[in-house]
Amino acid sequence: MKVLFVSNDPTIFDAGSATRARMRTYAAAIGELHIVSAADLAAREAHEENLHLYPVHSWKLFRIGALEKRAHALILERGVEVVSAQDPFEQGLAALRATRGTNAKLHIQVHTDFLSPWFIRSGNWRSPSVRMPLLNRYRRELADQVLPAADGIRTVSERVKTSLIGRYGDRIAEPSVIPVAVDPAVPEPIRLPMHPSFTFALITVGRLEPEKRVEDILAALKLVVSHYPMVGLFVVGEGSERGKLERMARSLGIENNVIFMEGWRSTEETRGLMASAQAFIQASAYEGYSRTLVEAALAKVPIITTDVGIVGEVFKGYEDVLSVPVADPTALSLAIVGFVEDVGVRHELPMHAEATAHAHLAAQGNVVERIRDDLMRVLRNV
Repeated sequence: MKVLFVSNDPTIFDAGSATRARMRTYAAAIGELHIVSAADLAAREAHEENLHLYPVHSWKLFRIGALEKRAHALILERGVEVVSAQDPFEQGLAALRATRGTNAKLHIQVHTDFLSPWFIRSGNWRSPSVRMPLLNRYRRELADQVLPAADGIRTVSERVKTSLIGRYGDRIAEPSVIPVAVDPAVPEPIRLPMHPSFTFALITVGRLEPEKRVEDILAALKLVVSHYPMVGLFVVGEGSERGKLERMARSLGIENNVIFMEGWRSTEETRGLMASAQAFIQASAYEGYSRTLVEAALAKVPIITTDVGIVGEVFKGYEDVLSVPVADPTALSLAIVGFVEDVGVRHELPMHAEATAHAHLAAQGNVVERIRDDLMRVLRNV
C-alpha cells in the first residue's frame, strides 16, 4: 500500500527524533510511506527504504497551497493510494484539495477535541482569562468542510468520536478509535532539583500553550501555599506562554514555589522526572487523548487532572485520579490539599491508575498495525 501523510511536525526531519522513529515503524507496516510537512529552511528531503520525507518551505499564509501542490504531485508521481491528514484543519484542507482529480482516498486523523466548548472559550468568572487563538473558530469551519468529504476518519478517544457523531451524524464515515501509542516501559526516576522553598513537589508536563491552562494551576497554587507553604510546582515544557506564566507567578507572589525547568526534554526524561514528584497535575482545557496521563499513571505518581481526553473513558475520577472541571482553580486547589493531607489516598489512587493504564494499553493491541488496517479499510471502501 502506498500512503501519503500530510503532517505539521517538523521533527520528522530530525533523524534521531522519536517522531522519526515512529514514522519508520509506520512505514514498515504500511509498505511505502511518503510524508509532506511544513518545515524550516534547514530541513531537507530524506529517503530511508520505504520512508520518504519532503519538507515544504512556505510562509504560513501560503502553506495550505504549498502542501496541496506538493502532495498532489506526489500522488501522481508515486501512485499514492491513500492520503492521511494529521488534522481536519489546515492539513486536512490541503489533503482534500490534493486528492481532487485523482484516485487517492482521503483519510483524516482527529487528535484534538475541537468540538469542546473550550476550544474557543477563554475562561469564566472562576478562572484567569486565557486568550485562545482566533484561528480556532476558522478551524472548526475547515473541519465542517473536510470531514464530510473524507473516506475514513480516525479518532484517538471515544470522547472525540461521540462529539463528531453528535455534530455530523451520518454525513461522515463512522470514525474508528485508535489511541496514541504509549511505551509501557517505565524509565528510572530522575531526581528533581532540590529547592529550599518547598518539599511537596507537584509537576506539570507539556507545551506551554493557551489550551494547557497552566494559569489555573498557578492560581490554585496561590490558594494552597498560604496554608501549606511546603507545596511547590515544577513546570516542564516550553511554549509561547512561558514568559506570561513566569510574570504571573511573580505577580501572585509564588515565584519561590514555582520552578520553570529550562529547555525541551525527551519523553523518557519527562517520565523520569514525573516519577520523582509527589503528584502530577494538568489543567488542560481540552485533550483528544492525553498521553501524559497514561505516562503519569505508569510512573505511579498521584494524578490531578481536568475532565478531558480519556478521563472517564479510561481513568475514573476518585478511583484512579482526582478529576476536576475545566477552568476551576478552586477545585484544583482542593485536589492538591486532598493529596497533601490524605497519605492513604495519595498511595491508593496511583496503584489503581497504574493497573488501569496497563489494562488499557494491553487492550489496544498493536497500534501501528491497527493504523495500517484502518488505512487499508479506507482503500478497500470497507
